[in-house]
Amino acid sequence: MKHRDTPTQTAADTAAPYSHLDPDDDLIGRGIAQWRRERPDIDSSGKEVVGRLIRLEEVVLRAINASQEPYGLKYIEYAVLTTLRVDGAPYCLAPSQLQARLLCSSGGLSNILKRLEGQGLVRREVDKADRRGVLVTLTTKGRHLADKAMPAHARAEQELLAMFTPQEREVLARLLSRMLVVNAPELGRAPEAEAQA
Repeated sequence: MKHRDTPTQTAADTAAPYSHLDPDDDLIGRGIAQWRRERPDIDSSGKEVVGRLIRLEEVVLRAINASQEPYGLKYIEYAVLTTLRVDGAPYCLAPSQLQARLLCSSGGLSNILKRLEGQGLVRREVDKADRRGVLVTLTTKGRHLADKAMPAHARAEQELLAMFTPQEREVLARLLSRMLVVNAPELGRAPEAEAQA
């Protein structure tokens, strides 16, 4: 009996069933229609993008948190561990560096580090190069947990983007990057990249 090869499903194939969706039919689209009816004097077209970004934050965090639940992590805890992990050996950063990369308050970060330290996933120690400073270091246990959790996070991201073709994803990434950097220049090119330009 001959086995017929099963065609590999491409990203474009996955995206195809969603191509018919009309933006006027989602929650934000219905809200914009109300704005235009009740306040036609206000240009509410910005809501078409900004309103969806605000709602998508909740959708994305829900998916990422669900992907990390088997590892006992919330997104922000996962983000601390993986930020240290991808920085490379010796997997340590100053709290100010972590705070800048994670965009959270110093008080919020302190509480997160306290929880992770209590679980043996990170440790805080005096910076030998600057005795007044502190470094946050990923422990071996923390590195192993980060390595196990990272593929689940990546899968969740892929699922969140399954309705786009590769070309659409590239365009969307470029547009979002432009919006991010123009509105928050400090999130643009790293200082070391600027120095080398």
